[in-house]
Amino acid sequence: MTPTKTRFDEMLERRLRPEALEWLRRSDREIDAGASAMRLASLLSQASRHAPRGLLEPTAEEKQQAADGLPGWNPERWTTLEALRVRLLVAHPDPAGDAFPEALEECFRYADQGELQALYRALAHLPGGERFAWRAGEGCRTNLKTVFEATACDTPYPAHFFDEVAWRQLVIKAVFIEAPLWRVYGLDRRLSPEMARMALDLADERRSAGRPIPHELWLCLGVHAGDRGLAALEHELGVPDPRARRAAVLALARAGATDRLRDLAEKETDPDALRSLADARAGRCDQTAFAALAAEGS
Repeated sequence: MTPTKTRFDEMLERRLRPEALEWLRRSDREIDAGASAMRLASLLSQASRHAPRGLLEPTAEEKQQAADGLPGWNPERWTTLEALRVRLLVAHPDPAGDAFPEALEECFRYADQGELQALYRALAHLPGGERFAWRAGEGCRTNLKTVFEATACDTPYPAHFFDEVAWRQLVIKAVFIEAPLWRVYGLDRRLSPEMARMALDLADERRSAGRPIPHELWLCLGVHAGDRGLAALEHELGVPDPRARRAAVLALARAGATDRLRDLAEKETDPDALRSLADARAGRCDQTAFAALAAEGS
């Protein structure tokens, strides 16, 4: 049994009823014996009859084991059904073989929205991940936000296998649809001047239309903010939304504007803003620092 199968088995054994585990064992035998692509797709569909509804709710230990086994994977927002469906896929007897991508495409061809989410979540767990870059790109072009997030968030797949063009498109799409950009693994390591330019273009468009700028857009700048980015952040410091101002403070820290942060700290009186300034000046400004800001809007 592969380490990937073992991880999923350990999680599912704690959550599935005995009859569901027996169905999984029967399905394993069928898949291992050479089930057709159509039959694999059918089993993914049937899995909904055997998994309890709701989130997987992994324990802290399970989340740590997931991150240790596959850095960048966070199953916190997975459902138990998604875990069961991914477990069926990794049961394939030859997932690294030439025939597997075609079988996987057959599953995509017949998938409903829930099945799509599981299929896109599965990509990081399959060998030869570079074979599925086009398919993951399709997941990032969808108008279904839940499917986009299954493809782009809490997974190392895009950071490892997307080229620069696809990576920038993912990030800007996340900003555009207000998906949780702080959950895009590897973002801070793949910032670039071109990404900053695209983000600032989007900020200008939003501002010209009289629309607020998503606070996570400022994650796209980092050390590539430049004069244009710093000017945009100064403008954001003057908007009435306190969350937007706090995001701008964190972005100033990410841009290395330490003198400006010191000046702001001397004049600021709002307790929440002061906490953000303290975090920023202490270097606590990586992409996960935006998680608290995201929670405020939920």
